[in-house]
Amino acid sequence: MSIAAQTAQVGDEQRTAFARDGVVKLENVIAPQWLDALREGVAENLAVPGPYARFYTPEGAGGFFFGDYCNWQRIDGYRRFVFESNAASIAAQLMQSQKVNFFHEHVLVKEPSTAERTPWHHDQPYWVVDGAQVCSLWIPLDPVPRDIAVEFVGGSHRSGAWYAPKSFATEEDHPGNEGETVPDIDANRDAYNLLGWALEPGDCIAFHARTVHGAPGNQSKSARRRAVAMRFTGDDARFVRRDGYMSPPFEDVTLATGAQMDCPDFPVLWRDGDRVPPV
Repeated sequence: MSIAAQTAQVGDEQRTAFARDGVVKLENVIAPQWLDALREGVAENLAVPGPYARFYTPEGAGGFFFGDYCNWQRIDGYRRFVFESNAASIAAQLMQSQKVNFFHEHVLVKEPSTAERTPWHHDQPYWVVDGAQVCSLWIPLDPVPRDIAVEFVGGSHRSGAWYAPKSFATEEDHPGNEGETVPDIDANRDAYNLLGWALEPGDCIAFHARTVHGAPGNQSKSARRRAVAMRFTGDDARFVRRDGYMSPPFEDVTLATGAQMDCPDFPVLWRDGDRVPPV
């Protein structure tokens, strides 16, 4: 295991890039043992999908685009990663937060010859959380060439825009939600500061919950594209219920609007520079 993977220290340059662009690539920060735990978790998740699982590839079409979330409490590989890996420390350093809560995990699998893309969107309008200290670590379990990697609109988290949640299946706005429609970024790519990277297992992409992003399909004939996005909140995060579609819905969470995120559904993982043991 490399020193970087053991300590996962985030340097000033990376923190600056995260604050400026709302996204940064971190190289060799996830140790092999934690990649193995996530691979085990994804295999179990695919074998026994959860209640929120979605199959985005139309019946009869080639490829396979699968998404699922909120399975960490039943899948041991996910749970071990959440409570024992260095991910919460990375999130604390990037968000510059004294406390880190786990929000949820989101698995996205695009098998070879999958045409379906992930539409341009940003995450926070889908979510039951307000605040500026909200981020994700997008962790690939396979090598990801640049041409099938997630892309980000650099600096979009600072624009003040609030875009309505978009259906991954239809790429249409969900009705009843606050926000405008995401611009047609692909039709005018030169107008945007588009950022993306080739990735190897051990790397990850950290991004802010309001950074606009999307991804192409996986047109490779042989290469898998399995990834797990781990979501975290920081000091200023507060629980909220929004009108319209929410994903995940967290219907059973009883926190009051404006409450801190601390509860069994969103456990505290990191506080004042130290790991918090699971309760």
